[in-house]
Amino acid sequence: MTMLRCVIACALAVVMLAATPSPSYTEEPLTVSIPQGHLSGTLMLPQESASPVPVALIIAGSGPVNRNGNVPGLQNDAYKKLAEALAARGIATLRYDKRGIGESTVVQTESDLRFDDYVNDALLLTEKLEQDKRFSKVEIIGHSEGSLIGILAAQRDPHVAALVSLEGAGRKLGAILDEQIKNNPSTPPSIVSEVQQIDASLEAGRTVPNLDPQLAALFRPSVQPYLISEYRYDPAAEIAKLNIPVLIVHGTHDIQVSEADASRLAFADQRARVVTVDGMNHTLVDAPADRAGNIATYSDPSLPLDQTLVTAIASFLR
Repeated sequence: MTMLRCVIACALAVVMLAATPSPSYTEEPLTVSIPQGHLSGTLMLPQESASPVPVALIIAGSGPVNRNGNVPGLQNDAYKKLAEALAARGIATLRYDKRGIGESTVVQTESDLRFDDYVNDALLLTEKLEQDKRFSKVEIIGHSEGSLIGILAAQRDPHVAALVSLEGAGRKLGAILDEQIKNNPSTPPSIVSEVQQIDASLEAGRTVPNLDPQLAALFRPSVQPYLISEYRYDPAAEIAKLNIPVLIVHGTHDIQVSEADASRLAFADQRARVVTVDGMNHTLVDAPADRAGNIATYSDPSLPLDQTLVTAIASFLR
């Protein structure tokens, strides 16, 4: 390489380095002990903040979800992208692996797990954040099933300043599952009928020992006690008990939770602010309305978050 080419190459490298935006945040690990083990998460802090900032605990939805919003085989990084977007707007976040997932090591059998275990986990984390002098207030963002967890945690922790219900259900879990199974065009009528019977039994507190093998993943005997523990909560009835600011966000292309759920939550808490995001789906990105195209976004982490969503949440939390 000639001297001239070397100078040009070095100059281009400097320009490219200068053009690359520096991260608007710093990250640090956070670990909290629980009776069965520990919870592990990531605290994301806005860069160069001179005064205490708001912090939001991001609570994941159902299933084996890690701190970034991913489950095995489906990576979308929804929570990581949300944390980054909020950090750029001066809001800190804590996102964490659910118990038994990722780095959150818990010694507990599935049959011993109860819905309130997740609520208690959230309470331990809000308490941890409340003790940190870097934060001016602690708020909660609950996504999907995490919305109900967040609602219950906010009821039980008087220091939680606000709640965001993000694609949260407005009905009991059994009704949601019935609807999801029924709306799946590949589900045969016999399975739809059996799911309805199973949900009715679990709602009444009775386990179902004999299942169609096709339903084992959803209703296996070891998970039924957990489902019974969640079925008793009505999200609309619970959100009505809150006396803090609430933001309800729903995307019109969410194929898992309907707009009727957001409306039911809003009717229960008529002081809540409601934002309907046109075209956004359950993974918080703009998505096609057709089912196949919508589901394809669940495993595409390159898609940006819907900016209406980001603006609405950041404005509310501040």
